[in-house]
Amino acid sequence: MPELKVAHSEDSKTTLSPKGRFFDYTLLIIVLLLIVYGLIMVYSTSAFSGMQEGDPAKYFRKQLISTMIGFGFMLLATFIDYRRWYKLKVPIYILSVLSIFLVIPFGADINGANRWIRIGGFSLQPAEIVKLGLIVSLAGFITYSGKKISKFRNNLFFCGMAGIAALFILVITNNLSTAIIVLGIAYLMIVVGNNKPKWYIVLMVALVAIATVIVVLIFKNPDGANGFRFKRILAWRDPEAYASDVGFQTLQSLYALGSGGFFGKGLGQSLQKLGFIPEAQNDMVFSVICEELGLFGGICLIVLFILLIWRLMIIANNAPDLFGSMIVVGVMAHISIQVVLNIAVVTNAIPNTGVTLPFISYGGSSVVFLMTEIGLVFSVSRQVRVPVTVKSRPERPVKTSRQNA
Repeated sequence: MPELKVAHSEDSKTTLSPKGRFFDYTLLIIVLLLIVYGLIMVYSTSAFSGMQEGDPAKYFRKQLISTMIGFGFMLLATFIDYRRWYKLKVPIYILSVLSIFLVIPFGADINGANRWIRIGGFSLQPAEIVKLGLIVSLAGFITYSGKKISKFRNNLFFCGMAGIAALFILVITNNLSTAIIVLGIAYLMIVVGNNKPKWYIVLMVALVAIATVIVVLIFKNPDGANGFRFKRILAWRDPEAYASDVGFQTLQSLYALGSGGFFGKGLGQSLQKLGFIPEAQNDMVFSVICEELGLFGGICLIVLFILLIWRLMIIANNAPDLFGSMIVVGVMAHISIQVVLNIAVVTNAIPNTGVTLPFISYGGSSVVFLMTEIGLVFSVSRQVRVPVTVKSRPERPVKTSRQNA
C-alpha cells in the first residue's frame, strides 16, 4: 500500500507568533455581545422606573457612561504587561482591603444598604475593588509559592488572605453574598493552582454538609428563624407563604419566568417590571429577559456566558506563566460564580441573595471592574504564542563570473 504524504508549500512555513502580537478577537466579540445585550436589557427593564423619575433613559445613560469608562480601563489593562503587577502584589492586596474602610466615613446609603461611596456624581462599590485586588494579589502569591504551594503554612496564608477580605466585607458593609463570592474566587484559584487539592475538596464537602444541617434545622423550627437571612431560607421553600415579605421578589420573578414562554412577549413588553419586581434592572434582570425574550433569549445569554468561560479556559491553559494563568482563572471564577448564583436565585434554586448578573445587570462599579478584569485577560492572551503561516522569500539567483562578464 503506498504511503500517504502531506504536501507542504515550498513558499511558506509555519512558525510561532512573537510574544505581544496575538490578540484574542473571539473573546472580544463575546464580551461586546454581552455588553450590547446588557445595555439593551438595562434600557428595557429600567425605562418604567426612569419614566417615574422624569427620564426613561436615566439608568441606560448611566450604564452607558460606566461602560465607556470600563472600555478605557480595559484598553489600559490590555496594553500594560500584566507581569508588572507581580511585584505589586502586596500593596495591591493591602490597598484593596483597606478600601472597604472608606465606606465608614464616605458611605452612601442606597436602598437601605451602606455599601457604596460617592465620588462626584458617581457611586463606587469598594467590594468590587476587593475582588480585583484579590485576584491579582492571590495569583502573585500562588506564583511566589511555586512547588511549595501544597505546604500547610502557604495554604493557611492563602485562606487568611481570602478570609480577612471576606470578613471586612461582611462586617463593614453587611454584604454576605459578596463575601461568599470573594471566598469562592479564592477557593477555585487555590484548588486549580494546588498540586494537592484533596484537602480543599474535603473542606468543601464539609461546608456543604454543615449548610445542609443548618437549613434542615431551620425548616424543622421555623418559629425560631427570626433573622432576615433565615426568613429568606424559609421563603425559598415556600415563597407564597412570605409573599408580602421576603418572598415577594422571588414570587414575582417566578411569575415572569413562567409567563414568557419559549419566545417571550416581545422586547419591552414585560408586565412584571412595571413595579412588581423592585428595581428589575438589578439582580432580577434575568427574569425580565425570560419574560420578554422567552426561554430562547435566556438560553442565548447562557450560551454566551458558556462561550466566555470556554475562551477564558483556553487562555488560562496556554498562558506563558503561572501568574498569568492564575489571573485568568480568578477572572473566570469571578464571572462563573456570579452567573451561577444569579440565575439560581432568579429560578429559586437557592435562597434569595443580592448577586448581579455580570455585564447584564445595572451597576456602574460592576461593569467597570469586570471590563478591567477582561483587560487583564487580554494582556495575558497577548503573550500567548500561536502558530502562524509565514511566506518564504524567494532566493535571488547568484550571478556567475560569465554573467558578470
